[in-house]
Amino acid sequence: MIDLYYWTTPNGHKITMFLEESGLPYKIVPVNISKGDQFKPEFLAFSPNNRMPAIIDQAPKDGGEPVKIFESGAILIYLAEKAGKFLPTDMRKRFDVLQWLMWQMGGLGPMAGQNHHFVQYAPERIPYAMERYVKETNRLYGVLNKRLADREFIAGEYSIADMACYPWIVPYKNQQQNLDDFPHLKRWFEAIYARPATARAYKLAKQVNPDKTPTVNEESKKILFGQVAGKN
Repeated sequence: MIDLYYWTTPNGHKITMFLEESGLPYKIVPVNISKGDQFKPEFLAFSPNNRMPAIIDQAPKDGGEPVKIFESGAILIYLAEKAGKFLPTDMRKRFDVLQWLMWQMGGLGPMAGQNHHFVQYAPERIPYAMERYVKETNRLYGVLNKRLADREFIAGEYSIADMACYPWIVPYKNQQQNLDDFPHLKRWFEAIYARPATARAYKLAKQVNPDKTPTVNEESKKILFGQVAGKN
């Protein structure tokens, strides 16, 4: 059984998408980041960066003690290896998937996240920052669109690279992007949207957060933004 510490954000959706695709048994442990659940000592004990998602695999393949992992990219790799799915064993194909997973972790996610911050949540409008991150998001969409021009999915077959990227494209309107400008990406996006496992993952999000409480509101800004190093 996988204990998934989760909230309804793009990084959280990556993991529910994988688990729904793979059929690995799991249970959700909600971590409401807008209420500060990520700072609870029991969560910080295995997710020291106070970010979700994180997992505890109660039945690892080696039969040893439970395995605890934070960081969504690391979780996807671990789960893919556990399930034997969505990450090729062939060296070249494997690293094709991994390089695009790292591209999402180091580029698409952080840049789109800054886009969300300055366009939607910043207490003051900073035109330079807004333009900077909207344009960088647009550039990254272009990179992905070009990649998808001659293949169905990012690394050919559906993989953890696709699961990592898709949730960060879902809020494209909030990122001030138009999918019609990226026809190959749009075709890919619609194909993943139509997968039954994707539908189940996003339906689950509604069950976990039935009131559709925004992750970021005026109260939660105090929790989510402006953190500094903890004192020991």
